[in-house]
Amino acid sequence: MAHIYMSFDFGTDEEKAQQARHKLEMWKQAFRLDKKLLYKFERSGGGSEVAEDAGAAPKPGSASAKKEAAKSPKPGKAKAKAESGQPAASNGTVKLYLRLAFSGHERMTEERLLKKFPSEQPFSELSPKAVKHGDSGFGELEEKFDSLE
Repeated sequence: MAHIYMSFDFGTDEEKAQQARHKLEMWKQAFRLDKKLLYKFERSGGGSEVAEDAGAAPKPGSASAKKEAAKSPKPGKAKAKAESGQPAASNGTVKLYLRLAFSGHERMTEERLLKKFPSEQPFSELSPKAVKHGDSGFGELEEKFDSLE
């Protein structure tokens, strides 16, 4: 199965990065693209590098989910922080790496998604470019995506 990689540099705009994450999650659910559309974020500059994977959330009821629930703040406090209207502080840059993995018979779906990215709001300002197998920079993007787990 051939992969197509795309990278987006949001600069220091964390809000746009979260809008993009939300849009990708909506597409994954609407078009049933669970394993075919994977994305990871790279945040650097403001401290340690953080990677966020689309499928990295612990399953409810697992031991790790219970530990995370115990560590997280109370729902009321989180809601109050969200309602305060203060943007999240981000000193570093935010980059999104996206991998599309479609088989040969899903070529039309792949082409539609590649056309959809430049027209949608958070991605339109970033002028994305698809990097396919054999293109220059493909190996570099593939290594970067795999290292962000």
